[in-house]
Amino acid sequence: MSIIADVVDGKVDISESSQSKERKVGSQLGKDDFLLLLVTQMKYQDPLQPTDNTEYVTQLAQFSELEYMQNMMDVTQHTSAFTLVGKYVYAESTSSSGHNQKEEGMVEFVTMKDGDAYVTVNGVEFKYDEIVEVRDEYFVISQKLPSVKEQQILFLHHDPQNVVIDGVSLGEDEYQASSMGIGIINEKGETVTVDPKNVVYSDGKLTIDKKVFEKFDAGTYNIAFVFDDPNKTVDYENVTLVIKGVKPDLPPGTDTENPDGTEGDGTTGGDGSTEGTEKPGGTEGDGNTEGSGSTENPGETGTEGAGTATA
Repeated sequence: MSIIADVVDGKVDISESSQSKERKVGSQLGKDDFLLLLVTQMKYQDPLQPTDNTEYVTQLAQFSELEYMQNMMDVTQHTSAFTLVGKYVYAESTSSSGHNQKEEGMVEFVTMKDGDAYVTVNGVEFKYDEIVEVRDEYFVISQKLPSVKEQQILFLHHDPQNVVIDGVSLGEDEYQASSMGIGIINEKGETVTVDPKNVVYSDGKLTIDKKVFEKFDAGTYNIAFVFDDPNKTVDYENVTLVIKGVKPDLPPGTDTENPDGTEGDGTTGGDGSTEGTEKPGGTEGDGNTEGSGSTENPGETGTEGAGTATA
């Protein structure tokens, strides 16, 4: 770089136009600019009123400080660039032709060229100062995992409607799930699994058939989502289900512990039979019919299959 500058009206001309051919003008003066000023001042100083030596020493000290700070900035930049290896970044550059290049992903490696640091993202090289954002890896992963928007759903027994849940995402990229399981959790923590045939998912909306909720009492429940993504994501807090009203009567036998029969003394047993009580004298049955329709008399005489008892 030339250190010669023109003198106009007794003053050194260091205007941008006069130096445009000598250097690239930046937003700030660098150490080369500072040295140019110092040398030019020494060359064209007034012989009758030379610059004081103390002032020169001060200027040289300032120059040394400026050079040290600039070198430290370069070292800091290079160190920061190398620490980005393995980090998730967003980078953007614009070529001289106006082409805009954007990439996001992990920094694969860092290289040095002509004193400048370059990072490589998805096989594309960017200057260090073209990195526009650095994100924590776990934060990025959490944004791509399956998720459900927080919401509250109301179901009325006297006006049953299909339950529609919005904001259900199966995830993105390699963290995407292909399916999910649905469960309904009551206040005691007990879970009832919803049959997949009663669930429809499309475009971020999950629809559960209204008949699923007919057997649930009024109260507050949570709807749980179990995704089959690589992280096995589970969400059971974001969707609250509030059921109001009185559940409808169910068909006989569908809501009993044993729909085929009940057990008890003198009542129908689990196999549909009726058992009697033992009578004095060793006679069992006393006209009571067992499941086979026969009456047994373990005494001296008895008729089997007639439906009556003999004394």
